[in-house]
Amino acid sequence: MSRRLRALTAQDHERLPGSCCGCMFWESPKRQERLCAAVLDTEGQRAWHHGVAQEWGDCGKVAFDEDDVAIGCIKYAPSSFFPQSQTFGSAPKKPSTPLITCLHIEPYARQTGLATVLLRAALRDLAIRGERTVECFALAKRPPSWEDAPMPGIEFLLRNGFTVSRPDPVYPLLQLELRSLVLLTENLEAVLESLKLPLRMPGRVPVPGLKDG
Repeated sequence: MSRRLRALTAQDHERLPGSCCGCMFWESPKRQERLCAAVLDTEGQRAWHHGVAQEWGDCGKVAFDEDDVAIGCIKYAPSSFFPQSQTFGSAPKKPSTPLITCLHIEPYARQTGLATVLLRAALRDLAIRGERTVECFALAKRPPSWEDAPMPGIEFLLRNGFTVSRPDPVYPLLQLELRSLVLLTENLEAVLESLKLPLRMPGRVPVPGLKDG
């Protein structure tokens, strides 16, 4: 079996790394500690996914390895579906603009380019659907541990064309104009297949905040 990318489904949530399963940090309306899995609710996560899929459509991408194991994922939807975003000082102003909230890579697959493949897959999907802009929160400074960070680092986003739209010393909001991208003809599945991933190690630990190439 070859590596593949596919749309995130409600069933996939149960296969995602560690605390990604059931994590409702971004879906929680009450201000939470800025940590991945600050809120866990598997049933709530499944209901949230069904609601978004019915109202807006697919809300993420998952990368699978040769053994059909999920090795990375990215999640996105209009920021209105992520009420936690409004508890940040740099909160999005337009609830209809898509917001990338989660970008998780299995530890052994980091620093391989997988995060960039997932990001491009998300951007291509949004561009095809007619979205003009996408936003994403970032960590302005490197945290003590990326494992608990619910958003990527700012360097990763800047390298991929994002610019700061709402400055903040800790959690700036970045944006990217999708109309300027040339992604529609890129064969991301072929790129995924060509990545030099190390052998999968036992155990699954989420790495939500990452600095990948």
